[in-house]
Amino acid sequence: MENSARSERTRNAAIQAALTIIARDGPGRLTLDAIAREGGLSKGALMHQFRTKEAVLKALLEYQNDYLEKFSEHYLATTGVGKSEPQLSAQIETMREATTNPITVASAFLGVVAEDPALFAKVREIDAQKVELLKAEAADPDLATLRWAAARGLAVTAMLGFCPLSEEVRTRLFDRLLDSERWPAPAKAGKTVSDRKRAKG
Repeated sequence: MENSARSERTRNAAIQAALTIIARDGPGRLTLDAIAREGGLSKGALMHQFRTKEAVLKALLEYQNDYLEKFSEHYLATTGVGKSEPQLSAQIETMREATTNPITVASAFLGVVAEDPALFAKVREIDAQKVELLKAEAADPDLATLRWAAARGLAVTAMLGFCPLSEEVRTRLFDRLLDSERWPAPAKAGKTVSDRKRAKG
């Protein structure tokens, strides 16, 4: 049990050290030696957890994805209950959450992009599944996808540090994207504005 706890501490220390190095020095400076120095770890202890830099990068992605997935699941089980589009709301709120600690998330993503973009294949697969879920629950799948994509754009530009919008504006836009009542589905095909006016008359 003690060995297991020590192993977990070493793993977490290595992940935090890797995030710090990428954020401070850039992904090109990420090496196993640098991680060991930054984390105050022996090279042997680090190599016991991560044999290669690619293994560290995979762990960084898993670390971020696990956190955001747990956040999404908690949202669906609490705030999302009773929402007309819970899957969409959970995805938008999760992307907002990612911007609350943008350096950490961006560091993980930048490290992977710089070294091995192929590692994102699993992330793309998971995202595709979630988009299908939010489209399935939506009255207008295209509109739901558009809201998801807008939230993703806000999150990514904020995380990478080149969003021209202030935090206040981003917060307001995330609130707008979350508010399904402000995104009514279009009338069914064949029902024009004139048709609806006549029906009311």
